[in-house]
Amino acid sequence: MSKSMVGSHAVWPHEDDPIFGLAKRAGEAKEKFGKEKVIDSTLGSLVDDDGNLICFDSVYDELKNLPNSEIAAYAQVAGQGDFLESVIEVLFKEYKPEGHIRAVATPGGTGAVRHGIWNYTEPGDTFIVGDWYWSPYQTMADEFERKLKIYPFFNEKGGYNVEAFKENFNSIIDSQKRVLTIFNTPANNPTGYSISDEEWDEILEIIKEKAKDKENKITILLDVAYIDYAGNDRRSFFKKFGNLPDNIFVMIAFSMSKGYTMYGMRSGAAIGISSNESIADEFYYSLSHANRSNWSNGVRGAMKVLTNLYRDKDKKAKYEAELESIRKLLVDRAKAFVDASKEVGLVTLPYRDGFFVTIPCENSKDVSEELIKDNLFAVPLKKGLRFAVCAVSKEKCAKSPALIKKALDKING
Repeated sequence: MSKSMVGSHAVWPHEDDPIFGLAKRAGEAKEKFGKEKVIDSTLGSLVDDDGNLICFDSVYDELKNLPNSEIAAYAQVAGQGDFLESVIEVLFKEYKPEGHIRAVATPGGTGAVRHGIWNYTEPGDTFIVGDWYWSPYQTMADEFERKLKIYPFFNEKGGYNVEAFKENFNSIIDSQKRVLTIFNTPANNPTGYSISDEEWDEILEIIKEKAKDKENKITILLDVAYIDYAGNDRRSFFKKFGNLPDNIFVMIAFSMSKGYTMYGMRSGAAIGISSNESIADEFYYSLSHANRSNWSNGVRGAMKVLTNLYRDKDKKAKYEAELESIRKLLVDRAKAFVDASKEVGLVTLPYRDGFFVTIPCENSKDVSEELIKDNLFAVPLKKGLRFAVCAVSKEKCAKSPALIKKALDKING
């Protein structure tokens, strides 16, 4: 007789999140040796050169100046109306696609991804993503009794592997007649790669070809958590999602965690795009129902902050100046890391934007443990090491590749 009290679907290994576990060890090293002697590239949070979490003054001044009642009150289940209007404009800027667009508030981008997987696949379905991906996609697949199919993200030239996507996409849509495909771009976690407009043209041609069969139902889920650090021109691909066949639905997972440094406030939105108004409305009511059944409603204060920063000219200018300053800081750090990697012969995956640079390697856990001997903490992945340039000073970013190369040579020869 089983001693388990939880349902069979809820039995999981007794283990903590490996990234947060490694971050805890990095914190202990800082206390023991001093933070100036530790390189902590574990968490995907913006940290200044002194090791302090970056929190935008424009955001937190606005939050603290809200009336208590505005912070404390319940939000509408789908999100406050002014927030839903504002977040659409904040996301697309001048690149809003043509079509029927709806938004629903979620707890961070994670809530939006959750809704996409749960609401746009059937139990037992397979959805697809490139093999350099955010691990909670797999966690959600397991939780929801779905299957995750991965394909090689990069081709031999270091670009997006369109052919691998095509092979896997076609295979699954032919067998299921329904498919969800996730793209974490621009500024992919963990690689820092951004799919180009030209690559998007190829992807959409493949998808539109299968959409000619009106029985096929295709959902594109875009996880754009890091978009605010990729430069405004990286939004241009949004225009490509206008006037698509109505059996292609586009859903975007928007997060306030990174672009507004509101990691713990858990605010974001799911934005849906369709050429068919009834399908866009279906999205709104389906996700509103899912909100109510999971977390009821979102964080009203965080919604109000975004709305106020967007609608007030002066506040918007202050926020955008802070964001641009930190974006440039991130660019400088990443350049220091990539340039130093080239100098010492450390191979990295192609980086374009964002919080992370990834080093492909075998035995990543062993390499990570070896690096800890030098007080460098980098996250081991299945196929490599993730280095968070967002959390490491430019000086330490320039220093780290040599240490990583030394550890790689020792472990893998």
